[in-house]
Amino acid sequence: MEKLRQILTLYGVDNIDKKLEVYGKYRENILDWNEKVNLTSITNLEEFEEKHFVDSLACIGSEEFISAKTIIDIGSGGGFPGIPLAIAYPEKEYLLLDSSAKRMRIVSDVAESLGIENVRTIHGRAEDAGKDDSLRESFDLCVSRAVAALPVLLEYCLPFVKVGGTFISYKGPGSDAEFEEGKKALDVLGGKFSRELELKETHFSGDGSGSHKLFFFEKVSPTPASYPRSAGKPSKKPIR
Repeated sequence: MEKLRQILTLYGVDNIDKKLEVYGKYRENILDWNEKVNLTSITNLEEFEEKHFVDSLACIGSEEFISAKTIIDIGSGGGFPGIPLAIAYPEKEYLLLDSSAKRMRIVSDVAESLGIENVRTIHGRAEDAGKDDSLRESFDLCVSRAVAALPVLLEYCLPFVKVGGTFISYKGPGSDAEFEEGKKALDVLGGKFSRELELKETHFSGDGSGSHKLFFFEKVSPTPASYPRSAGKPSKKPIR
């Protein structure tokens, strides 16, 4: 996994050989489970490295990630981006949330078997978990990869972020239009746009197209108690 090694080296991650071994075993386990449970559509080993591991680490050079101690991954699926971040930075604490109990059980079991001790998983909908007092506005950083359009995703994610914390959205093609559509939701939910990062400007873009971006949103005020709305409403009637 040479590309992954280059990224870890670039950002000064320690114990790289040991961590690359863990990444390799995680990939092997997820692909084995994938034959029984749909965890990923990516089964080519190199593509898995690029699109699941390398892409998940795209935020690690940011001050927002560096300073965060508690991180929640919304819509984690097969454990991305949470698990790759957790392997690289074991001093941080990660909570992975997904609506599929089966997926989260697999991710949890695989992580435990590989000695990844800084990860917890829960299953449930973000709309419900965002109302939980033990989770609401409890995290320094929230990350999510292409789970929903931004107006919806902001309602899923911002309720978990502390005031002063950050939500980082990993986005693909078409994200500029989504950003415009999400401006009202951002204002309503207590967020503020900080910046965007085109991945073609980093070492993370596989094809150099720049179609992938990270959007950074700062939490500047508490999310009103009425948000997130009940399950299904954010996607059916996005804030616009």
